[in-house]
Amino acid sequence: MADERARYFRRLGKLRRSARRWSVAAGGLGGTAAVLIPYAGIGLPDAAWAGAAGTAIAMAAWRWIDLKALAARPAPPPVDPAEVAARNRARLVAAVERLPAGPGVLAEVRRVRSRYAMRGTSVAPLWGRLDQAALALGGMSGRLTGLAAPALEQAADADRSLRELAGRVVSVERALHLAPAEPRSPLADVHQELVAQLDSGVAAYEQLVVAAAGFLAEDSRPATTEHVAAARLAEATDLLHGVSSALAELRATAPATAPIRTPTT
Repeated sequence: MADERARYFRRLGKLRRSARRWSVAAGGLGGTAAVLIPYAGIGLPDAAWAGAAGTAIAMAAWRWIDLKALAARPAPPPVDPAEVAARNRARLVAAVERLPAGPGVLAEVRRVRSRYAMRGTSVAPLWGRLDQAALALGGMSGRLTGLAAPALEQAADADRSLRELAGRVVSVERALHLAPAEPRSPLADVHQELVAQLDSGVAAYEQLVVAAAGFLAEDSRPATTEHVAAARLAEATDLLHGVSSALAELRATAPATAPIRTPTT
């Protein structure tokens, strides 16, 4: 959405410039017609001058009327710069999301920004572990289908709840630095309990990722110890060896042909 206030003043300036131009044209054409018509009466050229002057006068009058009507309207209120910045940021994010690699780039930017916000707190190591586990699970999400699909939904819910818990821990920790000496102990106990909850939750999330990796490993394991591609390559190798041996035997058993000699005179 464009800035309505800027659009209003742009339109006002455009009408003012147009009214001035048409006023100048009307004055010039009207003065020229007033000077030239009395010399030879009203002829075809004089009618053209008079028509042009009348048109310019009418256009100038309409432009001044439009300008007066627009100037009588109150100007829209100014837009908050923060709102403009948020609007531009949303437009930029929408443009990046339309790119092929846009969603991945935005996710990485959000992840780095969140990790930077947690820097220097007791949550930073746990946040890093949660990020690594989420990245590992994201790389396997496309293959976790069938019976493993509900685990992805539970993992997404757990990821959101753990990140919200981390935000609460950071808020309590920052308030802990500002608290006076007397009520510091109860707030510190609450902080330790929240950190313990976050630690256990991150550990459980990591165990879920390990279980998902085990599921994929078992699901993709072939029935035999030999991989299908390796078996096919071995068969192709044996076939080539057999063909080359057969060609060598045929070459050894074939009779030699005598060279053709031309008769001499």
